[in-house]
Amino acid sequence: MAQAWKCSGLRWSAEGPVLVWDGGRRSALPRGRRVAFGVAPEGVRTCVGARGHACPVGAVVPARSTGARCEECARLDRAHSVAADTLADDPRPYHVYVAWFGPGMVKVGITAVERGSARLLEQGAVCFSWLGAGPLMAARRTEELLRAALRVPDRIPCAQKRAVRAALPGTAAERAGELTALHARAVALAGWPESLEREPLEVVDHVGVFGLAGAPPAVGEVGQLAAGGVVGGELVAAAGPDLHLSTEAGVVVLDTRLMTGWPLVPAPGRGLTVPVREFGPGAAAGVQDGLF
Repeated sequence: MAQAWKCSGLRWSAEGPVLVWDGGRRSALPRGRRVAFGVAPEGVRTCVGARGHACPVGAVVPARSTGARCEECARLDRAHSVAADTLADDPRPYHVYVAWFGPGMVKVGITAVERGSARLLEQGAVCFSWLGAGPLMAARRTEELLRAALRVPDRIPCAQKRAVRAALPGTAAERAGELTALHARAVALAGWPESLEREPLEVVDHVGVFGLAGAPPAVGEVGQLAAGGVVGGELVAAAGPDLHLSTEAGVVVLDTRLMTGWPLVPAPGRGLTVPVREFGPGAAAGVQDGLF
């Protein structure tokens, strides 16, 4: 029987997307690479634990969950989380940013300066610009100020991001238009904390990094994995946690967060035997040293 692997998720490095496996192994994902795996026939999806610790009870988690954590581990994972606003004494400087995912789809957020643009790549931001930098609580207050004054959210569901990728404007200048206008409004607002320094507009475009330019539109997305199910295809694009795979059924989006918690084994071909949700009209051998 083939060795089973467990995926820890997709990470973005300077070289591009990388799948990380329990134990620390990594699989680089250059465009054109074949991505093919199956869920072990008797496989059960179990909780991935929290903050580097295994789930104490090995709880079974739903196949459609993108977090792959039981209720208790999810609570522990969010403890001391910047996103949950429970970490107030982090001494690191933070960036405030504005990100664009598609027409009319803009959000503001914060990320540690030392992380660079990794957070934006993880979110699948098509383009972004920094707005300012300073201490954590000043960055948090600025984020709240901008959300209220500019009427923009701090979160956009992944399903909405996927739906617009097939119809993005063709040029970087067109994609930067909304960001440029919003940046000007943001830095002109009164009420910024004195300790947060405004930053000039500098739009970073990720269309090339993601491989979205000229990529064929996706016809659907994997809804969930299941015991004995197979996913196979060639990578044509990647954005945030999503892999766009060219399969026998066309290009299908796989949210790699659905892979976590399952025992995975190698599989051949470009087939799909897992549930796939179709997008509506206008949407979008030898010694084994890695899963693929």
